Amino acid sequence: MSSIARSGPVPPTVPRAPKGSEARFQRLRFFFAILRMRPSFAVGYGIVATVVVIALLAPWLAPYGPMTADPSVYLLPPGGNHLLGTDGTGMDIFSRVLFAPRIDLAIAIVGTFVSATIGGGVGALVGYYEGQQTWRRAVSTMVMRSADVLQAFPVFVFAIALVAVFGQSVKSIILAIAFVNTPIYLRLMRIQVRSIRQLRYVEAAYVAGASDLAILWRHVIPNSIAPLVAQLSVNIGWSVLLTAGLSFVGAGVVAPTPEWGSMIAMGFQNVVTGQWWPSVFPGIALCITVVGFALVGESLEVLADPERRHVLSGSLR
Repeated sequence: MSSIARSGPVPPTVPRAPKGSEARFQRLRFFFAILRMRPSFAVGYGIVATVVVIALLAPWLAPYGPMTADPSVYLLPPGGNHLLGTDGTGMDIFSRVLFAPRIDLAIAIVGTFVSATIGGGVGALVGYYEGQQTWRRAVSTMVMRSADVLQAFPVFVFAIALVAVFGQSVKSIILAIAFVNTPIYLRLMRIQVRSIRQLRYVEAAYVAGASDLAILWRHVIPNSIAPLVAQLSVNIGWSVLLTAGLSFVGAGVVAPTPEWGSMIAMGFQNVVTGQWWPSVFPGIALCITVVGFALVGESLEVLADPERRHVLSGSLR
C-alpha cells in the first residue's frame, strides 16, 4: 500500500494570508488598478497634488507679489507680462491665483480636521455607550438631539452667524467650518461604532479584562475610521467652497489678501463692463480644486467600502 493511502486523504491547502510588506504591496497594486479602471480618480489625485504643490511653491512660481498694486496696469487683459491680466487695483491675477490656495487650503484642512477629531471622538463614545445604562442613554440622546439642532440650520447662514459672533478673522472661519462639520462626523462614527461593538473580537477584549477606553482606542476606532477618512476629502473641498463663499459676501478673508472668494468679489463689478478676467480665473481655480477633492473623496469611499471593493476586485480579474 502506498504511503498516501496509509496516511489518509490529503488535507486541503490553506492559502497563506499576506503579511507585512507583501500585504502593503497588494493594497498598493489594487489602488493603482482602481486608478486605471476609473481614470476620474486619477484626475482627482492629480488635481489635488497640483494644487498642494502650487500652494507650497507659490513664492517661487509667482512673477509678482500677490498684494503688489500698480495703478499704471489697471485692468489689463490677459497676455503680455501679466498672463491672466490684472484686477481693478493693478495686482497681477496669476500671482494671486497661485497664492490663494495657501490660505484656502490651510483654513479648510485645519477646520475639517478639528471637526473630524471632535465629531469622531464624541461619536465613538456615543455609539459605544448608547443603550447600556439609563444615564448614558440620556446623555447619548441629548448629544444626538443637539446634532439635529445644529444640522437644522442652513449651513452657510449658520457659518455667517458664527463669524459675526466671533469676529471676522481666519480663526473665526476655521471655527465656523469645524462647528458646521462636526455633526457629520459624529453621526458617521456613531453608526460605525454601533455596528462594530457587537463583533466577537470586541466581546473577547472585554472578557479579557480590557477597559472600555482601551477597547475603543485599540479595536473599535481603528476599524471604524475608514469612512471618516473618505469623508475628509469631500469636506475639505466643501470647506474651500464655504471659505470662498464667506469671503465673497464680505464675512471671510479680508481683501486684498489673496483668496479665491475675495478675488471673485473684487472683480465681480467689472464683469458687467466687459472685464471678466478678475473674477473668472479665480472662479475656475476654485471649481477645479473642489472637483478634485470630490473625486479623491469618492475614490477613498470606494476603497473603504468592503462590498464595493470586492466588486471592483472581481472586475479587475
